[in-house]
Amino acid sequence: MDIATLRILRLAIGTSVSLWFSQAVAWPMSFIAPVITMFLLAVPIPAPKLKGGVGFVAALTLSMFAGLLLLPPLLYQPVVGILLLIVALYWSFYFTAKGGSAVLGTFATVGIAMSTAVGTVNLDATLALIGGLSFGATVGMLFVWVAHAILPDSKAVMPDAEPPVKPPTPPKPDLAAARWSAFRSTMIVLPVALWFLFSATSAAYVPVMIKVASMGQQATNEDARHAGRSLVMSTIIGGFGAIVGWHVLSIAPTLPIYTLVIALAALLMGPRIFQGRAMHPQAATWSYGFLTMIVILAPAVMDGAGGGPAGIKFWDRIMMFGGTTIYALGTVYLFDAFTTSRSKAATA
Repeated sequence: MDIATLRILRLAIGTSVSLWFSQAVAWPMSFIAPVITMFLLAVPIPAPKLKGGVGFVAALTLSMFAGLLLLPPLLYQPVVGILLLIVALYWSFYFTAKGGSAVLGTFATVGIAMSTAVGTVNLDATLALIGGLSFGATVGMLFVWVAHAILPDSKAVMPDAEPPVKPPTPPKPDLAAARWSAFRSTMIVLPVALWFLFSATSAAYVPVMIKVASMGQQATNEDARHAGRSLVMSTIIGGFGAIVGWHVLSIAPTLPIYTLVIALAALLMGPRIFQGRAMHPQAATWSYGFLTMIVILAPAVMDGAGGGPAGIKFWDRIMMFGGTTIYALGTVYLFDAFTTSRSKAATA
């Protein structure tokens, strides 16, 4: 098979098996494992080495402990604490905007946002959250290696007619544009993070915080038109996939069916993530759409398949995801309008 087909199959197998294992074991925050597996298999990179895998997990864990350092000022000097939170979030986006790893940047954003939001409500819940996320990330990384072992890149058939492609030299990052982009992404995440910061129910909405953090990273290296369209489409794709999966599981609430739903979603979305030797032009939209589907559907399944409170929480998350996406879209276009007017004033 060609390399794109192999990567699509690897994404489907790795994500669905990671989800099956995490649900079968049924530990708290088990949906984190398939999210990590999916996120790393949705990029055309070789299997991470042991050092790289440990580094990814450490980035998430250390960012959450870094968030704990913000708790004393947030609790006792709120103005100082909020300013420090803004700086920390800005740094996580600036790291990506100037050419750093989007995976590490996303992990840092998620860790900082969640540890501060939950920590201001309940420190014990934060420590449990850190343990659950770290364990889930470790399991997710293990299944990334399992998926690469089952379907290594060496099994792909490369066309003989095509010479090896030398990757182009990446251009030097425009630091001014990177700073502006990081500031825009910070403004996407900050109000939602502050809302969770002062909410007594923040621990119940960890999936929403993951989505919001990923939206900030999704918009980091895009212009306003592409960022806005990508944010909306990824939420629609993920929301529609989650609704279809929810109704399927309401009819047949079994773990094998759940696993097949996730595998089928990967097979359907995969051709819009991978194309040829690299990525599809719309890869970011569809990979974040797949991420959205998992973070909506997986916690709802943990609440209990079908009807009752689980159904109410499922639709609550759908509404919250839609609301945060509308806010993010407005923020992106507001910043674009300000940038355009500033550029016109500078050239006048």
